[in-house]
Amino acid sequence: MATIPITKRGAEKLKEELHRLQTVERPNVIAAIAEARAQGDLSENAEYEAAKDRQGFIEGRIQEVEGKLSAAQIIDPQALDAGGKVVFGATVELEDEDSGASVRYQIVGEDEADLKQGLINISSPIARALIGKEEGDTAEVQAPGGLRRYEIVAVSYT
Repeated sequence: MATIPITKRGAEKLKEELHRLQTVERPNVIAAIAEARAQGDLSENAEYEAAKDRQGFIEGRIQEVEGKLSAAQIIDPQALDAGGKVVFGATVELEDEDSGASVRYQIVGEDEADLKQGLINISSPIARALIGKEEGDTAEVQAPGGLRRYEIVAVSYT
C-alpha cells in the first residue's frame, strides 16, 4: 500500500476522530439499537433502521480512518530542513504578479486541505507548481480563469 503524506497536525486530528468514533459514537449507536430492539417488532421500526444505518456509517468511517493512519507518512513541518525549497508541509507566501494580492498557503495532505484556512492539497495545481521552487522564484499555475503567475515571497516550515 502506498504511503499517504500527512502533517503531524493532520495525523493528530485523525487520531482524535478515531478515538471519538470508537469511544463515543460506537457505544451511543449500540445503545440506540438496543433501545429500538426493546420496542418490539423490528420490521416496522424506523428507529431501529436509522440506528443500523448510523452504525454502518460509523463502522465504515472507523475502517477508513484506521486505513489512512496505517498508510500515513507523518511529516512534521518544523523538523524539515529543505534549504528554503517548497516541499510538503511548507508554508508559502505568494504574491500574484498581476494583481499584487498576497496569499499564504501551507501544502498539506488530501484529508487536511481547507482553502479557507490556507491549507492546500499537495496534488492541487498550485501546490504542484510550487514544489521544488525557492523564495524569489515565479510559479505559473493554470487556473480556470487562465494562466496565473505568483512570485514566492517567503517559505517557512512552521
